Amino acid sequence: MDLLTAIQSNLLSPAVLFFVLGVFAAVSKSDLKFPESLYTTLTIYLLTAIGFKGGVAIHEAGLGAVWLPALAAMALGGLIPLWTYPVLRKLGKFSVADAGAIAAHYGSVSAVTFIAATNFLKSIHEPFENYASAFLAVMESPAIIVGVMLGKGVLGGGKFSLSDPGVRHALRDAVLGKGVLLLIGAMVIGSLCGKRGMESVEGFFVTPFQGVLALFLLEMGMVAGRRLGDLKKVGLFLLIFGVTAPLVHGLVGVLLGGWVGLSVGGTTLLGVLAASASYIAAPAAVRLSVPEANPTFSLTAALAITFPFNISLGIPLFYEAAKLLHA
Repeated sequence: MDLLTAIQSNLLSPAVLFFVLGVFAAVSKSDLKFPESLYTTLTIYLLTAIGFKGGVAIHEAGLGAVWLPALAAMALGGLIPLWTYPVLRKLGKFSVADAGAIAAHYGSVSAVTFIAATNFLKSIHEPFENYASAFLAVMESPAIIVGVMLGKGVLGGGKFSLSDPGVRHALRDAVLGKGVLLLIGAMVIGSLCGKRGMESVEGFFVTPFQGVLALFLLEMGMVAGRRLGDLKKVGLFLLIFGVTAPLVHGLVGVLLGGWVGLSVGGTTLLGVLAASASYIAAPAAVRLSVPEANPTFSLTAALAITFPFNISLGIPLFYEAAKLLHA
């Protein structure tokens, strides 16, 4: 009953309901559409707000409490592509490029899934470490770098040369791309300013946050709805993978969170991040560095399968797993 209650609470949250509205708008072929500039603005706002609040939390908690969980999260981000790649190659029969691209997406993380998870925890009054957004920042780059190397066939004897413009651009994006730069930069600023700095911008970064998130998820619902037709192209294997991979990765994240001493809420968030798949940073980097990979596979799996699964069922499932682990 606890699990059913958690799922109900999550499904009836404004963020999830706005996502469902977006899917319905796309499926019903409504003329509802966001300008590209508004989508970009919402993305910048959310990433900056997450990073800044995480930095303030790091300032309050101290680096001594953060370094071990952050290091574990970084290692997990780099390791996930290494074990998903052979599964995609051997069981899914994907090419080297496509397997590497999909692995990069699933090792990388989704900021919106993370925000939905924090909203869920707040709605059920479950405390969590506010510095958990640091995990979001450190998991992105390792996964993209490892996925690109796999997609280039490095582990199979292929060449991975820094003279390759695509590789150089991918590595640059993995470190200095918009998402990573905003998260880490805002986090550094927040850690320097501390609580006093938060008080001066609270009216902008805290109060409107939930409304901005609702609009963003409305747009993401429309994007996911438009990709539902691609499910026929990706096949049954990728459909199963898109649900199984987040379950496995999420449970590994939960176990890791318990091992490094996170609370039930913090353990849940690490599990959710491990289960999520990127549809912003990873696609941009992979498109440039592994152009032979088919984006239909990775984007449809991440956005049309894994993302809806996580925000509807995955988050409460990982929460219940975290409770069991701590019990």
